[in-house]
Parts: sequence; C-alpha cells; structure tokens
Amino acid sequence: MHESIIYVVSDSVGETAEMFANAALIQFHDRKFDLKRRSFVDDLAQIDEIVDEALADDAIIVYTLIKNEMRAYLELRAKEKGLHSYDIFGTFIQVVERKYNTSAALELGLTHRLDEQYFRKIEAVEFAVKYDDGRDPSGILKSDIVLLGVSRTSKTPLSQNLAHKGYRVANIPIVPEVEPPEELFQIDPKRCIGLVTTPEQLTHIRKERLKSLGLNDDAIYADINRIEAELAYFNKVIRKVGCTVLDVSNKAIEETAYTVDQLMKYQH
Repeated sequence: MHESIIYVVSDSVGETAEMFANAALIQFHDRKFDLKRRSFVDDLAQIDEIVDEALADDAIIVYTLIKNEMRAYLELRAKEKGLHSYDIFGTFIQVVERKYNTSAALELGLTHRLDEQYFRKIEAVEFAVKYDDGRDPSGILKSDIVLLGVSRTSKTPLSQNLAHKGYRVANIPIVPEVEPPEELFQIDPKRCIGLVTTPEQLTHIRKERLKSLGLNDDAIYADINRIEAELAYFNKVIRKVGCTVLDVSNKAIEETAYTVDQLMKYQH
C-alpha cells in the first residue's frame, strides 16, 4: 500500500493539529499516511526548512500557527513550491472574526495549554485503568477522587468518565470479607465518594450480569440477603471514612459524573 506523507506544523506541541489530521485521514482506506510533526516552529527560517523537506517528500502540510505573519509566510512558500497546505486555526479564526466583527487575541501559548489539557486527560485515563477495582491501593494516595462501592455500582465506568474530565480516579470495591486498604483512612475524606444503590436494583443488575456470562442467576452473588449484608458493611466503612455518599439508582453515568465534578469544584 502506498504511503503518503503529511507534515504537521505547529508553534506549540502540535497535538491538536495531529489529532485533526488523524481524524480526517481515517476516512481514507486505500493508503497509509506517515505524519511528520514539526513542533515549536517560531521563525521563518524553520518554515523554509520544513517546506523544502515537504517538497522532497511530495507531502501535504497542515498547520496551526497563531501569528499572522507566520501563517502568511508558510502559505506563500508552499504555494511557490506547488505544495498543498491547510491552515487549521487560521481559516476558522477568520470566519469567526468576519461573522462576529471581532478580533482574535492571537496569543502564543494558548494552543500549548490545550495540548497540556489533552495530555492530562490521557494521563488520567491511564491512571483510572491502572488503579481500577482496587488493583493497587497505593493509587489511593495519588488520586484526586476515590470511588467506593460494592460490586456493580458503576465504579469503573464512572472512573473513566471522570478521567475524561481530567481527574485521576481510583476505585475500591467494598467486600465484607476484605479489609479496606489503610490508605483509604489516610486521605482527605472530601476526595472520597461512596456509591450506593438499592438492594433490589443491585439484585437485578447482578442477575443480568450472571446471565451475560452464561451463569445461573441464582448464585450467591445476586442473592438479596448477601447484597443487603454487603451494603450494611459498605455503610460501616463509609461511616469510618466520613465521605459523601451518592445514590446512583437509575442514574446515568453522565449525571453522576456531573454531580461528582460539581462536588470537587465546590470543595476547592
């Protein structure tokens, strides 16, 4: 399969431009693309070098450059060399300026802050996976939020949703036969959120889970007496921790995530 080259040029990290390019290029199934990122481009000489490299590679250039003179120069040099180029930010900025009769700040570094937010989000998602379901209690002390709950109270999907908001989240299953990790009692209880639902809903959810696994739904895991015992133990642990408890009965993950997000912002 033929490989085509795309130069991704930015006066910042270039993550935004690369994401844009990848989102568009995924639509092309008949060829492979090699993206060459050129970051922190801040003078005209660098643009000259990039244009020459792109010409040698018969490449397309996509770019996010904030300064008008940098954008204009790249566009001019690409046109002189017969190269195709696309201004990701400039095109949109100009439309907004014309439509709303306003002017963009054109502050260098704002894009970099967007890139930093993106990397924080990726780090948070990886954190949530690493410290999911009590795999490593050491994550509790590093977390922004710790979710506590018995099995099937949506701890994992809620962790992932909050991670996409940039929170580092660990979640800990509360099981009567297992002592909660000591780290749970060493952190600020404001960072902990207990998740609870009704015994009836948990019974239904667990039965459906067993069926999906091809197992009998009369297992102790879905027995309401067992579930009530788990919830009683959960309440005992929560009282010791001293944290907020949210009832997630019949609530969408997004709704619960919004509530947790507001709690965290209010407390800080």
